[in-house]
Amino acid sequence: MNTVEPIRDKRKLEKMKKLLREAGTRDYCMFVLGINSGLRISDLLSLRVKDVMYEDGKLRDRISITEQKTGKIKDFPISESSGKALREHLSSLKNPELDAWLFPSRKSSEPITRVQAWRILNDIAGRAGISTSTEPIGTHTLRKTFGYHAYKMGMDLSVIQKLLNHSSPGVTLAYIGITRDDLDKVYLNLNL
Repeated sequence: MNTVEPIRDKRKLEKMKKLLREAGTRDYCMFVLGINSGLRISDLLSLRVKDVMYEDGKLRDRISITEQKTGKIKDFPISESSGKALREHLSSLKNPELDAWLFPSRKSSEPITRVQAWRILNDIAGRAGISTSTEPIGTHTLRKTFGYHAYKMGMDLSVIQKLLNHSSPGVTLAYIGITRDDLDKVYLNLNL
């Protein structure tokens, strides 16, 4: 299995969002929710409408699921950008049943697969100007992008470590693609 990277460039993130939105709400919503929640792709694709919407059709404030990999409860608020993407996607589903998959396959009654999600992300990444040979993209890219940008905006590393369920800060730094060069910049640029 190849190691994938987070999408570091916010302009490329915006380009991907724009291209995905033009293609349809399902893939756009999957991408936006993925980069804003840190969910593993297996948990993201297993979401049902009832996980994000109440019976009366209103969007929930939080998502609460049991992670497939760890068996732990993952409970988090829905961000403004995720909420907007979810509302748009839910309105495109035309009276969705609460038990329906949030990201349904167009060819079956099941959710899209990891392979389909990988194809969607790689296609859009290429169209957004990301060279997948030098910046490998995969389904884990969504989760890594969440962690990377949380770190870059100044979130405490121990908080990110907890959100991603990592065993140590070092694991989290390696996971989100913080390199020795990034760490060296602190020494070179501080100059007190």
